[in-house]
Amino acid sequence: MNCVFCAIISGQAPATILREWDDALAIKPRGGVNEGHTLVISRTHVADAVEDPDVTADTVRRAAQYAAEIGAGLNLITSVGPDATQTVYHLHWHIVPRAKADGLPLPWTPQHAARTATQNGATS
Repeated sequence: MNCVFCAIISGQAPATILREWDDALAIKPRGGVNEGHTLVISRTHVADAVEDPDVTADTVRRAAQYAAEIGAGLNLITSVGPDATQTVYHLHWHIVPRAKADGLPLPWTPQHAARTATQNGATS
């Protein structure tokens, strides 16, 4: 298996580890979308949040614990499959701190804007 997160967990790949639990790690992603962007990854390899609900529950609990320290104003996001923008097939949660008018678009923002424009009768 060629999984970058498994390599990080086993110590075979570098990462900035922010927090460790027995079942998960919090790491700083390469190329994060903002200063506080954090990934919480499961120590157990499962491809995504629907493969093993128990592992998902454990991992999102750790993400929520970490996010609680940040406080209000954040996105807690995971993706399942390429159509939902998943690119690394190892369960992970993104914690993305937000600020009012930070200009950071979410993956679905362009689609949402286009749908709203169509519903309102706008044409391209």
